[in-house]
Amino acid sequence: MTLTEENYIKAIYHLGSNGEKTVNTNAIAEVMQTKASSVTDMIKKLSEKNYADYKKYQGVTLTKEGRFVATNIIRKHRLWEVFLVEKLNFSWDEVHEVAEHLEHIKSEKLINHLDAFLEFPKYDPHGDPIPDKEGNFQHIEKITLAKAEVGSVYKCVGVDDTSSSFLKYLDSNKIALGTIITVKHKEPYDNSIKIEIESSEIVVSQNVAKNLYLKKV
Repeated sequence: MTLTEENYIKAIYHLGSNGEKTVNTNAIAEVMQTKASSVTDMIKKLSEKNYADYKKYQGVTLTKEGRFVATNIIRKHRLWEVFLVEKLNFSWDEVHEVAEHLEHIKSEKLINHLDAFLEFPKYDPHGDPIPDKEGNFQHIEKITLAKAEVGSVYKCVGVDDTSSSFLKYLDSNKIALGTIITVKHKEPYDNSIKIEIESSEIVVSQNVAKNLYLKKV
């Protein structure tokens, strides 16, 4: 399997809610930054290899084999992110781009040894679950800050936006995985939210709130 084929499978998996929903070619083209016609050609190739199920004018879903390939790529990506942060002291805003390259390493033995070396982590540095070698995830109940209740106390358990700019913003406001957050007030005018962290209060935008995952304490 080529690197490009792997990237397409991963894109379809994420766009299709873990590969189970139908994804249209325009959505894939936008993510892959290419033409819809090129997407159609690639989907046909993936269908011939039994990784995808393509229906003209409807879209594409991943087969069981396709979903397994996707979860394997995701597993490698997230394990490498853990390694980079825990063992090489990368910050969480630096690891995604590097892991994008490392996720295409083919050696199953290497990845299994990496998993054992890291003591089988369940979550990556951004709070995303790491699938095991069978493709099984350990999910946790979480909501976004945008949906959190005023007066309640939560723990930060993940982010939806893993861009460097967003993660640096969180760092500058002392927000990280495990941070305890109390929701103080929601502003009806612009949906901004006042939160308390370590006895200090800050106001975050709706855009920040919808990208921050919390679990009730």
